[in-house]
Parts: sequence; C-alpha cells; structure tokens
Amino acid sequence: MDDSGTMPRMLSGSNGLSGLSGSNGPSAGRPAPWRRPIAIGVGALGLALYNWWIPVALSGRLITTPDELFSDLEAFGRPDAVLLQHLDLAAGLVLLVALLVRGPVARGLRRNEWTWLLAFALSGAVGGQFSYACPEGLSASCRAAEWRLALPHHHYVHVAAGIAEFVFATVAVYLAWQRTRPEESAVTRTARWTARALVLAYPVLGFAYLTDHLGAFVEPIFFTCFSVMVVVELLESDRPTPAASAPVVTHVRQVLHRVLPRG
Repeated sequence: MDDSGTMPRMLSGSNGLSGLSGSNGPSAGRPAPWRRPIAIGVGALGLALYNWWIPVALSGRLITTPDELFSDLEAFGRPDAVLLQHLDLAAGLVLLVALLVRGPVARGLRRNEWTWLLAFALSGAVGGQFSYACPEGLSASCRAAEWRLALPHHHYVHVAAGIAEFVFATVAVYLAWQRTRPEESAVTRTARWTARALVLAYPVLGFAYLTDHLGAFVEPIFFTCFSVMVVVELLESDRPTPAASAPVVTHVRQVLHRVLPRG
C-alpha cells in the first residue's frame, strides 16, 4: 500500500500538528500583540492618577499633620477634596480598562491574580465615588461617630472599598508569587519582595490606624506595593515559559513517532 500521503494527512488531520493551535495548545489563549503595548500606555496613565499622593506629599500644602491618612484629604469640606475624589475614581476606571485590555494570559499561561487586580481597580473607583464624611484620622468626634455608625452611608462605603482594595491587591501579590515560583524570574522576585514588604507593613498600618499616628508615612508603602504589582501585570512578557511549551514539544514528538518509519 502506498504510504506517501500518510504523513501529509496525519499532519493536517485532527491528530496532527494542526491540533497545536486548538483549545489545548498554549498558543490558543495567547493575546494579540497589540494588547500589551496599549495596556501599558493606558496603565501608565492610571498609575499616574492613582499616585496623586506623591505631588500632594511633596507640595506640603494639603497635609497638615503626618498622622492623617491620605483618604482624609477627600473628606467632605477639605480643600480640593472633590478633585482628589475624581482622581481616585478616574484611576480605578483607567486601571480597570488597562487590565482588561492586557487580559489574563501571559507567557502562555492564565494568571490567577488578574481577576483580583480587576477587583482592586474596581474597589479604587468605588472609593473615589463615595468619600469620607469627615476626616477620621484628624477628628476624635468623627472617629467616635464612625464607631457608633452615626455617619452617612457613603462614609462606610468608602471604608469598605478601601479595605477591599487592600485585600484584593494583597491576594494578587501572593498569587503572582505562587504562580511564578517554580521558575525563578523577574516577576517572581518582584512579587516575593513586594509580599515581604506587605507582611512587614500591615502591622505598622494597624498601629497607625488604631492610634491615629503616622498614617501619612505608612499608606504610601501600600500605594507603592500595589502600583508595582500592576506594573508587573502589565509588563509581563507574552513569550511562553518552558513549562507552558512542554505540552507542545510532547505533542510534536508523539506525531513524529507515529508518522516516521521505525528502524
């Protein structure tokens, strides 16, 4: 029997190399090449908006004491409160768009932390839409009213959104580290050191929040860590890792083993 057409048929058939582009191949979910650069550009704008605390801290005009939180600057009646609220809202929405454009796939694999970063960006937008009713870090009466649940609802929405923002971003850092840990890389090292910084900073944040001391020094640590995580998510390469490429190599070997003569 003539086997001259065997190899072409097998390579083009459902069991051949054409299957590499199917749903089981790592290239199936590889994002289009335009997504990453556009996401980086949009994300850069979002991070610039998110980190409005930098020019505010450097100007020294709005910060009246190192004990206040930056969220206190958005409390009703504070100077430029509306502007800062809009910056937070815009930052959350722009980062949400950047992450959606970037997509969950990088280096041939789906990134579990991507969904958590979406929730982080959305929480930031919600926090910008609903502001503090009063500066709890500066006013003892405001803090007392807060604990009595005597403040307007938007104050508590802002508190809940802020807590959610921190939780979602922290989980994203941990998942990014876990995902990349089998293969040492720049992403692994960045996620690992960011996680270590957060572990050290959370007890300090708890102290600052409960005692109303040094909030202006502690919060920027978290803003920086979360910004770094977003940068990593946007910049991570689309080139498949060796682990992601392994199924392709195995599939090719199986096909060649079937079609090539033995001897």
